[in-house]
Amino acid sequence: MVKIGVRLMVVLLLVSCKDTDGKPKKTSKSNRVVTTYIALPQKVKSPKDNPASPEKEALGKLLFYDPVLSGNKDVACATCHHPQNGYAEFLDISIGPNATGLGARRKFNAPNDIPFVKRNAPTIINSAYNGIDPFGNYDPEQATMFWDDRVKSLEKQALEPIKAFEEMRGHGIGVDSILQVVVDRVKQIPEYQKMFADAFGVPNAVTVENLGKAIAAFERSLVTNNSRFDQFMRGDEDAILISEKEGFELFKSVGCVNCHNGPMFSDYKMHVLGTPENDKLGEPDRGVKDTFAFRTPTLRNLRFTAPYMHNGSLPTLKKVLEFYEDIANGKERNPHVPVQKYDPFVRELNLSVKEMSQIISFLNTLNDDGFDKTVPERVPSGLPVGGNIQ
Repeated sequence: MVKIGVRLMVVLLLVSCKDTDGKPKKTSKSNRVVTTYIALPQKVKSPKDNPASPEKEALGKLLFYDPVLSGNKDVACATCHHPQNGYAEFLDISIGPNATGLGARRKFNAPNDIPFVKRNAPTIINSAYNGIDPFGNYDPEQATMFWDDRVKSLEKQALEPIKAFEEMRGHGIGVDSILQVVVDRVKQIPEYQKMFADAFGVPNAVTVENLGKAIAAFERSLVTNNSRFDQFMRGDEDAILISEKEGFELFKSVGCVNCHNGPMFSDYKMHVLGTPENDKLGEPDRGVKDTFAFRTPTLRNLRFTAPYMHNGSLPTLKKVLEFYEDIANGKERNPHVPVQKYDPFVRELNLSVKEMSQIISFLNTLNDDGFDKTVPERVPSGLPVGGNIQ
């Protein structure tokens, strides 16, 4: 019987040498991975200097949908993280400024010299729990963000896309001045002036810091912590089917558990997998410190977040599992990442075609569509809600 805090001890063999044919060979060196599965917490933590409030969340929501935050007033946070697409989008890699359309229909305008965003847009849903450990502990001020963990906390994350040329900034404003330019614009809108004052309890509250705090407060409200798996882990044995329970056991036994553990099904660590490159990019994405390592993504709400991997190169969950089968068997899928650089845990996967359908069946228990899908009818700037997405 699966109960809250089920603990799985997996004993793994690490790879430390090569066979004569250049392929990795297992040795007797062992490493133990202890992982615990629990339901997502039903309450969300906020940083001490940014407590949640209805006023702050309402302000953050309007800012999230308002393209006034972008350099050329044509892109909003919601452009690439729209509730219609599960606060992600159905593109492999995103299209930012100088474009129209939403999700798979979004195209660059002509002429255009702005590149694609080089990484897949992860969902905002449950990012409030980023960094959570297997026992439910996390610090929102140190929460890991982005595929390369380049900033900590939703407050800092919220500001990074505004600064990025290919995401929201576009032509005309420098990276060092864009945030102040945006704040100066917002200050000129009386409705925002009042909402900031109400949310932060002081006059003249429109600042760069408070901009990030308001958006983060809204993002922290987007949680789905009552999936069928969560209900199962809280004691409802009938919340998931027998076949899905069998898929959960396979998920653990074949080695997925090594990186996809804890309540968010992520260890939030960096791993080298050798994911196939995305042909839309002019050069390979070398990941963290040119190592080709990327952070383990959550497996929650996969129904809403295809295509998959850091560059959206794998369109379906079946393709993802086939990729893992390939690399576990020593096949190179990226010419820039030799087998010898693969993460040791990858080499310990024991996945075959016959397990895939059951594992995918289990992953469906992690879907939860109980998130806020409402879109504001208008934003205070008067610009198109969500940017140029029509």
